Amino acid sequence: MFTCAQCAVEACRSGQLDKMPKNCPMHDPAFFEQLLEEYDKPENHDFFVTSAVIEAAGYCRWPRLRETVEFAKRMGYTKLGLAFCAGLHKEAAIVDRILRQNGFEVSSVICKTGSIPKDRVGVPAEYRVRPGSYEVMCNPIAQAELLNQEGTQFNICLGLCVGHDSLFYKYSKALVTTLVVKDRATGHNPAAAIYCADGYFKSRLDSSKP
Repeated sequence: MFTCAQCAVEACRSGQLDKMPKNCPMHDPAFFEQLLEEYDKPENHDFFVTSAVIEAAGYCRWPRLRETVEFAKRMGYTKLGLAFCAGLHKEAAIVDRILRQNGFEVSSVICKTGSIPKDRVGVPAEYRVRPGSYEVMCNPIAQAELLNQEGTQFNICLGLCVGHDSLFYKYSKALVTTLVVKDRATGHNPAAAIYCADGYFKSRLDSSKP
């Protein structure tokens, strides 16, 4: 079992490989060597190198939205896809505007596309957010397929729910980057719960409590 999250050595960063924990995956250097071939593949090489370039170019200066713009420009993309949550419609409009101002063609699809009631896909009545009302399912597979139809070169995920985002990634033909993640309890800042895990959010991170 790999336990990098609990490692206090970080030999991978320091290069002090003689200090690797016994269960460090780097004890199998052949594994990593063979994977370097994947980075050399045409569909991965420029994408990966451009990611590293953007990391360095805007380090601690550019917000993620700017990084996304710069990345897409350096990759030569002209048509971007934006899959967004209905609860962040206003934010999506701002992102759409900024992307267009930077010269991109943008196809955007809201999560409620299709207007299909949740009961059509077997969501139990007791798990509706607003019981008794017309409650439409989120439709991440349709979002992905619609952007596939549009021929987008790079897709941006903005605020899709946990799990729905995973299905969007699965069905999207274009590679996807996440600009905003859904976290209604923290104003879409999930890191806040991590920083406060031993304080304000301690009880709210306990799955045995309501």
